[in-house]
Amino acid sequence: MKQRTRIKICGITRPEDARAAVELGADAIGLVFYEASPRRVSIEQAWQIARVVPPFITLVGLFVNESKLAVRRALEALPIQLLQFHGEEEESYCRSFHAPYIKAARVKPGLDLLEYAASFPGAQGLLLDAWSEGYGGGGKPFDWNLVPRQLPLPLILSGGLDPGNVADAIGRLRPWAVDVSSGVESAKGIKDAARMAAFIAGARDGDARPA
Repeated sequence: MKQRTRIKICGITRPEDARAAVELGADAIGLVFYEASPRRVSIEQAWQIARVVPPFITLVGLFVNESKLAVRRALEALPIQLLQFHGEEEESYCRSFHAPYIKAARVKPGLDLLEYAASFPGAQGLLLDAWSEGYGGGGKPFDWNLVPRQLPLPLILSGGLDPGNVADAIGRLRPWAVDVSSGVESAKGIKDAARMAAFIAGARDGDARPA
């Protein structure tokens, strides 16, 4: 039986977008708490979004080089089920919250992804994003040939995915999950239901392709 690729819609800023993403078939909703991001939400905004997320849909909190206090406040205030660390955090920091977490790697030539993954043995998965000077892939894919065939952690593919390339990405890499943000937006932080539907349909098409 083929594995169904999980789908995370990240950078949700409005309850109605979260509701639409879930109704269309998303498995996870990503909330960004990075101050410099145009998709950043406050605890209050995040709570309004969390209220419309039904059971068995994972609520993910994304942080970048954040203070431990800020992460703990978010965990106490919100039903976050998975932490996503997108900066230079180390394993000891990531594990200190005693909560499931995934670690992001900003992929570029020369980065040893096997070594990187091995340095986060407590992670639930490794999220691969495109390299950029800031944090976040900038809406562009990276060279998928840089991904090793056998990673020691479940692969979450990110970076420039959109309705037009997600089927090919899944067909080639067979990731555990795909993560999209700008590829399903009409404006920064505003998700487009039609694009989300097309992305999820593309993911299912990728699943159906022969290995």
